[in-house]
Amino acid sequence: MPDPITENQAYNEFIVAYGKQLRAGDTAPTTPAEWMRRREALRAAMFAAMGPFPKEPCPLEPKILGVLKRETYEIERLFFQSRPNAWVTANLYRPTNVAGQRPAVLCVHGHWPMARRDPVVQSRCLGLVQLGFIVLAIDAFGSGERYTEPAKGTYHGALYGSTLWPVGQTLLGMQLYDNRRAVDYLQTRPEVFKSLLGVTGASGGGNQSMYAGALDERFRAAMPVCSVGNYQAYLKAACCVCEVLPGALRFTEEGDVLGLTAPRALMVINASRDAYQFSPAQAEKSIERARAIFQLSAAGDKIKHVVFESGHDYSKPMREAMYGWMTKWLKNEGDGKPIPEPEIKLESPEDLACFQNPADRPKGFLFPPTFAAQEARILVDKANKLLPTHAEEWESSAVHMRSQLRDLLGGFPQVPRMLAKLDQPMAKDGLERISMRLAGEGGIPLPMILLSKSGPARNQPTCLLLDLNGKAAAEKHPLAKALANRGWLVAMPDLRATGETAPTNDAVRGAPDHNSAEHGLWVGRPLLGQWVFDVQCLLDWLLQQPGRDLKRTAVVGLGQAGLVAIVAGALLPERITSVGTVRSRVSLVADQPYEDGFHMGLLVPGLFQVGDVPHLAAMVAPRRLVIVDGVRQEKKRIPDVQFRTAMAFPQAVYKAANAADRFALLSDVTMDDVVTKL
Repeated sequence: MPDPITENQAYNEFIVAYGKQLRAGDTAPTTPAEWMRRREALRAAMFAAMGPFPKEPCPLEPKILGVLKRETYEIERLFFQSRPNAWVTANLYRPTNVAGQRPAVLCVHGHWPMARRDPVVQSRCLGLVQLGFIVLAIDAFGSGERYTEPAKGTYHGALYGSTLWPVGQTLLGMQLYDNRRAVDYLQTRPEVFKSLLGVTGASGGGNQSMYAGALDERFRAAMPVCSVGNYQAYLKAACCVCEVLPGALRFTEEGDVLGLTAPRALMVINASRDAYQFSPAQAEKSIERARAIFQLSAAGDKIKHVVFESGHDYSKPMREAMYGWMTKWLKNEGDGKPIPEPEIKLESPEDLACFQNPADRPKGFLFPPTFAAQEARILVDKANKLLPTHAEEWESSAVHMRSQLRDLLGGFPQVPRMLAKLDQPMAKDGLERISMRLAGEGGIPLPMILLSKSGPARNQPTCLLLDLNGKAAAEKHPLAKALANRGWLVAMPDLRATGETAPTNDAVRGAPDHNSAEHGLWVGRPLLGQWVFDVQCLLDWLLQQPGRDLKRTAVVGLGQAGLVAIVAGALLPERITSVGTVRSRVSLVADQPYEDGFHMGLLVPGLFQVGDVPHLAAMVAPRRLVIVDGVRQEKKRIPDVQFRTAMAFPQAVYKAANAADRFALLSDVTMDDVVTKL
């Protein structure tokens, strides 16, 4: 057995090693031609990972709501449309003491309490406008006045922003598209010099600035602040949903992303006391790579890295460095050295607001959850059209869906040789209980409890009973004893990053597996796929043990683990003969953020392109499928009529597959009844 790994460190260590292996073969480009080939492939991969942009931009329909007049500048309160009903709230700062067209800077905010109206964001806008720049400051999708209930300190990440993943969108991609539309808007303004545009922001806004500068060539200068590190560093830290680029480590590192800005100007600012993922040491790894690309692009003088003695901020010295950089590259004035900041007179957030009352926002105003629900219904309607009339028709669809699903889950590696360590059996009430520990993929421990009737096993059916709260929660469920008393071997594991193996400090804003889920996405292995692979590994080991009935192998998911059981049943037909769920969701479509306690690891980017829970469940056909007490939110069982309506798709598939007797929807039943159906 491999050297023991501390349970709550194992997943993190595995992910870090996995990410390092993915980029182990990286080399810097050596010729301009080589870089150009890599550049085009990288841009395509990034756009694909972020989620699709609309084929045609919708009308901006800008509306100016009012103007604050000051001595040398004006501030407009306005909003414009990025996507249909996705309205961008903004302020435009315009100098009034200079004539003619002026260069413009897009200011994007990070996770500051008041979004675009926060003093930290206002300060650079006010400094820039007094230096003769036009400035557009916008609220990011799901932030500021674009949050469901605007308030100080609202947060667009965690279970709010991750609602976008199953529809194939990312908060990062939505922000990038908003920023592109912001440029479209700036270029409609007659006072803007259309080819002299810059972008800057700090923290999450710095992240946006990096991607905007890299992927929108209309920006002549970009300046990300307190945001650049490297992708592998993210695997050792918590980050916002808005910073996650799914699968990025499968095709690049951050240095090449920075290099996409070449030959345009790029200045990166880091703070000496910032978080690990944004630390100067981690940033320098990316900057070194980007410098080589800038040199190949004959633009070595257009990249600069500056470190300030500071914490996470966009401080006055940082702003002054930005003023000098933007002045050099957008005005062709000066040598790029810092320019002293003019006197700043902050506005009240209320005076900068577009809407004094959230009810005044346009009808249909979209937020991340409502946008996600709108897109999800379109994709689910498309999946519903796959309803078959006969078994062969469905099997053809299911083969394609399984292939899509495997790809979305990042594929499965080869099953490792599973080594086990078992404790001494304990007997009670005629049942035998064994605690054990398996070493799974990369040495990740998979602790497990085995429960069965005492005595030797002969032709014994096997049930893998799953709970994302861990094996202890599964063992407490009455189904565990009901199965064991009826002669089943019940195996209850801690899937990776759950139960005993849950990493410390993993929860953020109601998502218990926030960091683990994000880290899985960075390496292109969504946590749901990793859990299904654990199921595959565990079943391979269990079914090799003596006394197994290979024709009776069930996987049952309790609560949120129901989706794990369904996907495992869909993708592992050669191992699993029946699938069950108990009080599990009948749909992932929701126009509200998922409730506290919901596992982000279940939210696979693009999942609805295959289908919702009913379509995934249908892929279990013609094997046994038992759905017990369906819910739409955890602990909120839906009425029987709604339950049956929600699961009409798999019921119709089972009928078409001549397997209607193997499909069961059960409500208000005993656990013995459930065992009988399995």
